Amino acid sequence: IADVSIRVQDSNTRGTVKDKTDFKVEEDVSALRKAVEGLGTTEKTLIEVLTQRSNFQRQLVAKAYEKATGRTLVADLEGDTHGDFEDLLVALATPPDVYDCQEVIRAIKGAGTTESTLTEIFASRSNRQIKALSEAYLAECGRSVIHDLQSEVSGDYGKALLILAEVLRPSMNFCDRQEAKIDLYEAGEKKWGTDEAKFIDILCHRSVPQLRQTLVEYKSMSKKTLQESIESEMSGTLQDLLVAVVKCVKNVPAYFAERLFSAMKGAGTTESVLTRILVSRAEIDLSDIKAEYKKLFGFTLYSRLESEVSGSYGDALKRLCGQDD
Repeated sequence: IADVSIRVQDSNTRGTVKDKTDFKVEEDVSALRKAVEGLGTTEKTLIEVLTQRSNFQRQLVAKAYEKATGRTLVADLEGDTHGDFEDLLVALATPPDVYDCQEVIRAIKGAGTTESTLTEIFASRSNRQIKALSEAYLAECGRSVIHDLQSEVSGDYGKALLILAEVLRPSMNFCDRQEAKIDLYEAGEKKWGTDEAKFIDILCHRSVPQLRQTLVEYKSMSKKTLQESIESEMSGTLQDLLVAVVKCVKNVPAYFAERLFSAMKGAGTTESVLTRILVSRAEIDLSDIKAEYKKLFGFTLYSRLESEVSGSYGDALKRLCGQDD
């Protein structure tokens, strides 16, 4: 279990889930025990406790729960719930770095690799989050995440993903306009069109503020956006990854709003994507994601969840999301 003394939540969080003010560990443990040990599992209690506490508080509850019962909270949730609802509750009971690590493991194990999950995680997470994920992966698997990715991804997509996973982007809060111009000048606008290596080098090695400046310079130089160039010149998983990087450089909440919309579009809903995004962003920027969702699509994320997901799983997602003011 990750050290619960490490706080993930920042004071300036734009999440929908925050520390519960009158939080009492013993009361939560008692409520959870009644919910899982009584006749029939009381889903409402599980939803209330697990969606209305910060992850830091959930880890304190999980630790006390294990001390009181001799069983882990995750094991009891897995034994008493099922399906998407089980996946959501287990995700909520898991430390964020371990959860990201488990999502990567799920994406690369078995037949075929789920590139869309790897793309989402490595394009959207900060350097600090990727480092934490990598440490959790090493502890869980006894091998580095880089080692396992090398045997699962290949080609230009693999090159780009590995650079992101190796955390080779500098963490700086300033940009150099001249460097952005030099990057573009050296690449040459026409050469950029077919030079995947140059796209990968710049988009995966430069800091986020630097890339924001690159996007501005590129548009003024080529009269179209860098995203448009990627979409017209590339295809497949490499295009998906580089477009995701560009979108996250511009606006991470808007990127996730689009992912959520796609997960509920057409026939069938991709519950795993809904679970991962709502759980992983609930304490970071889910309020901003909701605002971007309404701006982009004209209706609220909450109303979409109401129409697309049902049962205890739907109730828990809506509690995480929170009704709009």
